Amino acid sequence: MSQDYNNPAFKKLLQKLQEESWQLELLISGFAIFGLFTAFPHIHIAARAAQNDEKIYLWIILMVAFVSCAILIFNLLLHVVLRGLWIGALGLRYVSGDIDYDELKYSAKFTKYLKKNVGSFDRYIARLENYCSIIFAISFLLIFYVLALTLTIIAIVGVVKLFLDNDNISKSFGPFIGIPLIIFIVFGMLLTFMDFITLGWLKKKKWLSKIYFPFYWIYSKITLAFLYRPLVYNFLDNKFGRRVSFALVPVYILILVATSFNYKTSNYFNSSSSSNSYMADRNNYEDVLDEEDFIEEVAINSKVITDKHLKIFMVIYEDFDDYIFTFNKGLKPEKDIRGLDSDIVVTSNISWSKRDSLRQEYIRTLNEVFTIRIDSTDYESDFIFGESLKGQKGFETYINLKDLSEGKHLLKVLRKRINREKDTVNNYHDRIPFWYFPN
Repeated sequence: MSQDYNNPAFKKLLQKLQEESWQLELLISGFAIFGLFTAFPHIHIAARAAQNDEKIYLWIILMVAFVSCAILIFNLLLHVVLRGLWIGALGLRYVSGDIDYDELKYSAKFTKYLKKNVGSFDRYIARLENYCSIIFAISFLLIFYVLALTLTIIAIVGVVKLFLDNDNISKSFGPFIGIPLIIFIVFGMLLTFMDFITLGWLKKKKWLSKIYFPFYWIYSKITLAFLYRPLVYNFLDNKFGRRVSFALVPVYILILVATSFNYKTSNYFNSSSSSNSYMADRNNYEDVLDEEDFIEEVAINSKVITDKHLKIFMVIYEDFDDYIFTFNKGLKPEKDIRGLDSDIVVTSNISWSKRDSLRQEYIRTLNEVFTIRIDSTDYESDFIFGESLKGQKGFETYINLKDLSEGKHLLKVLRKRINREKDTVNNYHDRIPFWYFPN
């Protein structure tokens, strides 16, 4: 059937499907809205977890899914409301027919104005039908636009990682290939965006179209435009479709601005700040973390400690290896495997016995680099690798508090570093206030 799209029978089938498409639209919208509302909070939590753990690749994927869900939820809800209004208008037309302005017995001025600006009821129903169909179609088109932007950014990052930030490629060859590629991608992105907002102006100018065509062809592959380009051109050749498409842009901007508003109760204490001697961030206390909260740097088990020991958990990031390598050069591997990796490909040929000894050396160095201090007293740390209650990987230790006085105290996690003068200094890694009232 797909080969016979010029066949009259196929065109008749398409016409029939168009007339009955509202039923499919409502069915798809209903199921999609239910699924999106179910998935939305889970995607949001997963994105926050990926951001907190500095898993940049996973965070990008989840943010694309998050933005796509937000766009679809708004558009499909708008579609359902308008389609419901359309169905209500059809039912009303069955009962009362078209608008009878003479029956209203308004003055000639108002009757003339209403006939011109409101028009017939059938015209109103037809416009609602057009709005519903266009909004439903554009909902999925916008997802492809988000995907296209994401793929373009990934292409730029891929070139940087492959040619400009790759130790396996010579410093002369990498920039020789990488810099021209980045310039080409960025210039092509700007041209494509300009062509998009001007409704194809670059394609209309004979000499510009010859320059633009190579970028257009390559970007159709990078952004997967061949999947949705027929939809784009169908919108562009329809004045009503163009008008609705551009009308949605300021609506999205207004929604984005509206979500940025929040009520402030103080001039000094509003936004969440890092913990210190006079502020406490909930992310530093494991017992108050809800489903959407994660440990950012360091956390203790509670704000009020009643046991005679204190649990300290420190989240591990990619930078931790660099902290350790600075003070123990022997732990730095020949090939750094941090970042995105596959379990299928074996990236290390170190024996298990040697790896175990290196891990122990890593922990020993870690305990030298990081110092635990409560108020002005240093405590011996004995960090081991483990997981938090939220499943975050990191290092944990327990401090004996039997000699600590009751009341408020300030926990300080200090990290050694070498400054510009090549001196070893201690910096705050995190500070957490707590109260100690033993049972």
